[in-house]
Amino acid sequence: MSKVAVLGAGSWGTALSIVLADNGHDVRLWTHRKEQAENINKNSKNEKYLDVMIPEGIRAYHDLEAAIADVTAIIIVVPTKAIREVCKQLNNILTHTPTIIHASKGIEPVSLKRVSEQISEEMESYSYEDIVVLSGPSHAEEVGLRQPTTVTVSSIDLTKAEIAQDLFINKSFRVYTSPDIIGIELGGALKNIIALGAGISDGLGFGDNAKAALITRGLAEIARLGTTLGANPLSFLGLPGVGDLIVTCTSVHSRNWRAGNLLGKGNKLEDVLEQMGMVVEGVRTVKAAYQFAEEQQVEMPITTGIYQILFEEKDPKDVVEQLMNRTKREEMDDLAKLLS
Repeated sequence: MSKVAVLGAGSWGTALSIVLADNGHDVRLWTHRKEQAENINKNSKNEKYLDVMIPEGIRAYHDLEAAIADVTAIIIVVPTKAIREVCKQLNNILTHTPTIIHASKGIEPVSLKRVSEQISEEMESYSYEDIVVLSGPSHAEEVGLRQPTTVTVSSIDLTKAEIAQDLFINKSFRVYTSPDIIGIELGGALKNIIALGAGISDGLGFGDNAKAALITRGLAEIARLGTTLGANPLSFLGLPGVGDLIVTCTSVHSRNWRAGNLLGKGNKLEDVLEQMGMVVEGVRTVKAAYQFAEEQQVEMPITTGIYQILFEEKDPKDVVEQLMNRTKREEMDDLAKLLS
């Protein structure tokens, strides 16, 4: 049995805590909200985020220093906008070097840093090679119910990836390893952009044909940018690539799909975010991916269109027309690049 701290008591942090508790680990679920920690410990539920019973092996904490004391691993599952602040706090209070695993999906606007890069920049005792990422097609609602789920863990240091694999793997939560941390992180982050687009398409009343095209061409965009940034193209054909893309674009569990759906129905972005009541990572990631595409001169028409909808208030129908009327091209050119 290991002592593990899970930082972030949202739906995904809660679900991962349940997996760890099922494996017999002593789990400390940390939240920055004292009232939330008290409610979880009192009622064995975290109803706002995940409506399932919390196992006895999980205890919620509000005190970060107490939560991480003597743990062998720290799982970071906070929203990406909070990554640096939480890591700065960890850097000031950690007196040992547990394995650091993150399961947050996004790219930092302006700096264009992936989460593993942000963590290593803020924590003096950890290099980029020390960080592990967990990603894949995994709705928290289904993980919390112990429904079959498969994910990938990745680190430049394979030994650390295998530590994460051993912590999480069980009969309902299968875990693979991969050395391609760039591809795993980018796949998990960029698919949220395409999920926004899928929601917009559904909100406009378009059918399965449109969504299938969006997912397929969206995968081409993800791979095009990812390989430019050093990812293995085959990673985008795996669980954190096409797997996560499918589940996020086709399910009502997906916050990004739901947000896109409201946008497609004519709601303004600020109203959508207020109505959601939870972080929609794709909105922040669109800014970063759009900037990446501009700087790297990578063609990303779907990302550009969604950026225009979100931040330039362009009509979604006009963006669809813009995408449909692009210059004709050969599809196999993109497939060849993906597999080369």
